[in-house]
Amino acid sequence: MECQWKPDEQGLQQILQLLKESQSPDTSTQRSVQQKLEQLNQYPDFNNYLIFVLTKLKTEDEPTRSLSGLILKNNVKAHYQNFPNGVSDFIKNECLQNIGDSSPLIRATVGILITTIASKGELQNWPELLPKLCLLLDSEDYNTCEGAFGALQKICEDSAEILDSDVLDRPLNVMIPKFLQFFKHSSPKIRSHAIACVNQFIISRTQALMLHIDPFIENLFALAGDEEPEVRKNVCRALVMLLEVRLDRLLPHMHNIIEYMLQRTQDQDENVALEACEFWLTLAEQPVCKEVLCGHLPKLTPVLVNGMKYSEIDIILLKGDVEEDEAIPDNEQDIRPRFHRSRTVAQQHEGGDSIEDEEDDEDDLDDDETISDWNLRKCSAAALDVLANVFRDDLLLHILPLLKELLFHPEWLIKESGILVLGAIAEGCMQGMIPYLPELIPHLVQCLSDKKALVRSITCWTLSRYAHWVVSQPPDIYLKPLMTELLKRILDSNKRVQEAACSAFATLEEEACTELVPYLAYILDTLVFAFGKYQHKNLLILYDAIGTLADSVGHHLNKPEYIQMLMPPLIQKWNQLKDEDKDLFPLLECLSSVATALQSGFLPYCEPVYQRCVNLVQKTLSQAVLHQTQPEFYEAPDKDFMIVALDLLSGLAEGLGGNIEQLVARSNILTLMYQCMQDKMPEVRQSSFALLGDLTKACFQHVKPCIANFMPILGTNLNPELISVCNNATWAIGEIAIQMGSEMQPYVQMVLQQLVEIINRPNTPKTLLENTAITIGRLGYVCPQEVAPMLQQFIRPWCTSLRNIRDNEEKDSAFRGICTMITVNPGGVVQDFIFFCDAVASWMNPKDDLREMFYKILHGFKNQVGDENWRRFSDQFPLPLKERLAAFYGV
Repeated sequence: MECQWKPDEQGLQQILQLLKESQSPDTSTQRSVQQKLEQLNQYPDFNNYLIFVLTKLKTEDEPTRSLSGLILKNNVKAHYQNFPNGVSDFIKNECLQNIGDSSPLIRATVGILITTIASKGELQNWPELLPKLCLLLDSEDYNTCEGAFGALQKICEDSAEILDSDVLDRPLNVMIPKFLQFFKHSSPKIRSHAIACVNQFIISRTQALMLHIDPFIENLFALAGDEEPEVRKNVCRALVMLLEVRLDRLLPHMHNIIEYMLQRTQDQDENVALEACEFWLTLAEQPVCKEVLCGHLPKLTPVLVNGMKYSEIDIILLKGDVEEDEAIPDNEQDIRPRFHRSRTVAQQHEGGDSIEDEEDDEDDLDDDETISDWNLRKCSAAALDVLANVFRDDLLLHILPLLKELLFHPEWLIKESGILVLGAIAEGCMQGMIPYLPELIPHLVQCLSDKKALVRSITCWTLSRYAHWVVSQPPDIYLKPLMTELLKRILDSNKRVQEAACSAFATLEEEACTELVPYLAYILDTLVFAFGKYQHKNLLILYDAIGTLADSVGHHLNKPEYIQMLMPPLIQKWNQLKDEDKDLFPLLECLSSVATALQSGFLPYCEPVYQRCVNLVQKTLSQAVLHQTQPEFYEAPDKDFMIVALDLLSGLAEGLGGNIEQLVARSNILTLMYQCMQDKMPEVRQSSFALLGDLTKACFQHVKPCIANFMPILGTNLNPELISVCNNATWAIGEIAIQMGSEMQPYVQMVLQQLVEIINRPNTPKTLLENTAITIGRLGYVCPQEVAPMLQQFIRPWCTSLRNIRDNEEKDSAFRGICTMITVNPGGVVQDFIFFCDAVASWMNPKDDLREMFYKILHGFKNQVGDENWRRFSDQFPLPLKERLAAFYGV
């Protein structure tokens, strides 16, 4: 070892002074401390002073010593590679010698310092670290053992991957068996460290752990009854992870594990109970769930239901006793960033579903996201939700008797948990619940005016989970009273209730659609009144409720009296917001839905809205260029501004149709779109292709001059790895084809091969398949000579993907295309003719000339093969198909 470094007394005093000052609450003192620290970092041995104060200066108080270590940790993070060798060796040495300091605070600080050095890629350059720490575990001195374990646990958390790699010669082969020995240690803190260390390697199925999986599980079982909550928590966590990765090893013991987890889910310590409760969530995802859990449902159900009550601490955090808080301004920290769902063009189905359904709309149990994000109540509710989906109505046997007790309980806390239970099982147990709903829904509607805000808010959520059933009944019985009460709750004096009511109302709107038309005046009255009442956070949810209303009732909103109510407050907000205000996102989304619904009714408002969207796109693009050329001076823009603006322009084009022509003529939107279509960010491209399709429909004369530039870009975006980008590009190509007619010919080869590949890919989502089929059909309609030769390669998936969409313009043009191609290349359809017959039969009422085309092809085929062969052929048809073709086309 080099000679021991000694601090200069004067320098030492100066640094101690600085450490004292930095503990002062005064901000200006804090700032000068920061500056002095920056200056001191110029001196190579400044860090020696810091470690000296931490490990050697036992005369100082612990907080000051610890602070010195934390400043050193920050220096290691920022400048470690510039430390001279002597300094880093001195620090490493001091750390290892003092990991067993008698003070827990100093031990922890040294541990953090060791881990920070290790995580700077230093495990390779500090080969003695792990062996030394493992050796210290065996020390007679408790503090040394505990300090070393604390450091090892942090290293296992931070550097799990590298510990299992050849770089370090696989230290885990030694470490894991070593950790397992400590599961039986007399100190609970050490036992807890030991499990926590091993737990880091479960999910990654680390080889070294898998070799010792049986002793690991045995050791866990041995700790099942441990007194120490921290140990029980780590045991539960281990079992939950093992359930995911080594179910095979747990299965023989499953009965006992479930019994154990039942006890732990009721643990006195809420952290233990929460870890244990995760077990049910994870088990529900395993195929064996039904089989291993069915016998335990009578015990498990009451435990989960019991966990769904608010704890005392929740109620304090939620200010559950504060009823009227609508006048208190929101705390800006509580407002979560929103996720903008970019525009995806989808076909209309019988049920009217769209790509959203494939990306799974989650209306999860986030009724109380403001408190500690995840707690026993939420975990129990989520577990009940997934188990209801596994066991369906079998779960009701155990739930219904409990629900009776809870829902009508005089104590609000218990009643509230019952309403949450009812909402949690809505999805899985819907069928079995139907007989009880005529009694339950009116009871819940009554609970909407409960005197407790927390009861009112959970009731909103639970009712929204049954909205589908409510809407399926005659409107006067349930829909009308529910809507009346929900609208009152939108104007509640409690902000949490306002929020829950607004979200629930948006769900009801999606289910009810045009059923709401008779009540529009009343609904708008309420929503507009809420504008003046809401604080910041709920305003954002209100925009969503208004946008959803517009999506749900469509052109029924286009009445002068409704426009008069709705537009002034929206435009007022629009004018208040600055271009860089993120609140523009939900407002732009809302206006996009409103513009699409109002159609020509939006004309008086469109010019300033259009201009601002174009400006937002332009600003974002300019800033992106600045950031690319001079990243040190300009930060990257938030591209969401551009995406949302493009989507609103799409809404305007769709709503205003040809009326948007003058606005496009007077702006550089096409130049901007050309840049957006080449953006690195998929969502930007996705939205620009949607806008391209909408402008192609609305004012093709302005798009046409750019087609030669646009088509190659569209071709390169037919990549099904990015579903939504590919989907919108495909749709835009089809819209362009219809407008270009035979002039599309030079561009067909750029896109045709990819489209045929996409339609033949397994597992392509429905929406993309339909749009691909329509675009192939449209290309064949305008350029049959180019597309018809490939007929045989796509006719079968083409027919199966279009039989499910309802008659519309797009389906019409696609089928005209397929008929034209069959005329050019009849041989291409022969092998799959039954699929063509089936697709034709899916039309309810085709236009006369299209029906005529179908007639000719069917009869042509029949005459070609002769009556006898046709009879044999049509005998393979399912009966409904046979009858339809006979009735409609006489074959």
